[in-house]
Amino acid sequence: MLKLPVYMDYHSTTPVDPRVLETMLPYFSEKFGNAASKNHSFGWNAEDAVAKAREQIAQLISCNTKEIVFTSGATESNNLSLKGVAGMYREKGNHIITAVTEHKAILDTTKRLEKEGFEVTYLPVGADGLIDLETLKAAITPQTILISIMLANNEIGVIQPVAEIGKIAKEKGIIFHCDAAQGVGKIPVNVDEMGIDLMSFSAHKIYGPKGVGGLYVRRKKPRVRLSAMMDGGGHERGMRSGTLNVPSIVGLGEACAICETEMEQENLRLAEMRNKLQNHIMSELDEVYLNGHPEKRLAQNLNISFAYVEGESLMMGLKEIALSSGSACTTATLEPSYVLRALGVGSDLAHSSLRFGLGRFTTHEEIDYVGKRVVEAVNRLREMSPLYEMAKEGIDLKSVQWTEH
Repeated sequence: MLKLPVYMDYHSTTPVDPRVLETMLPYFSEKFGNAASKNHSFGWNAEDAVAKAREQIAQLISCNTKEIVFTSGATESNNLSLKGVAGMYREKGNHIITAVTEHKAILDTTKRLEKEGFEVTYLPVGADGLIDLETLKAAITPQTILISIMLANNEIGVIQPVAEIGKIAKEKGIIFHCDAAQGVGKIPVNVDEMGIDLMSFSAHKIYGPKGVGGLYVRRKKPRVRLSAMMDGGGHERGMRSGTLNVPSIVGLGEACAICETEMEQENLRLAEMRNKLQNHIMSELDEVYLNGHPEKRLAQNLNISFAYVEGESLMMGLKEIALSSGSACTTATLEPSYVLRALGVGSDLAHSSLRFGLGRFTTHEEIDYVGKRVVEAVNRLREMSPLYEMAKEGIDLKSVQWTEH
């Protein structure tokens, strides 16, 4: 039975899995202790719950429990990684390498560091959204202290060659940070095999609660040290002071444990549904384009541009479906997505893109409904578009001389 509205924005956030909520509930009331209270059973119970969550996370990403630092989410983890390394290793060098398609939590942080005198290289990406490893190697200087490249992109779902990047970083003795907010829990992650030294992740992207996340910090070969951004009490090995959010940490741990056992099956199911949606749209509409690498992408992601249709108008015509468009409304002007522009997608097509984010609770009925509605909405908007009509008649729109009235 189809229920409206349909949620297709799982990259932005996910609902809390009922199993996760169930494990969290006792920690709001009867097990309400502070994990830092060492003198009584309330504190010990909370401490044990946090220790269990650390084990569940460590199991998912193949690390030591002592290498997990709890934060408020991936944005804080990204800030702590970049500013923490910059502060601690400043005497060693002042150069950081990242990519133009990173999340704003990385790009805004590097902009801040540039104001503080750090040099930042922003690597371009190809039309498929991947960075070029030779370009990365060429960007490294004796001053490079950090490489920060995401695991999977939040807009186009493209998965970067993280293990190869880790290998390059290791050979040069450079710390490698990976923003894995979209990747952890969706694709297998082994921090040792991938050569990752710092890795950010978030609970609300994997059916856990909002406002909690973590940072993996390597303890040996090399031992990574960070300047703290929050002082007071020395919690989390001095890297992140503040009373631990026990209920949410318990939720994050349980969310990771569920991903560990169900990820493989979930990916097969989601890839099948994603392909079904993609085929439905692409077989019934012309002038539609897939953004990002066709294979090296998350099973949950589909990002498509629809020529001769404005993305915002398309979303307005699909009000009963929660989607994300390739335009971001900033300062009252509609800007095309910087990620799509970095792939070389023209302004018109970038404006006309939609991101479909599938997830654990997506159904086949929803996929059928969304495919049908998107085709209807695009056809209706194109019927009203003189540009589409001209293009169909074989007129080269680039050669048309438009006159101003």
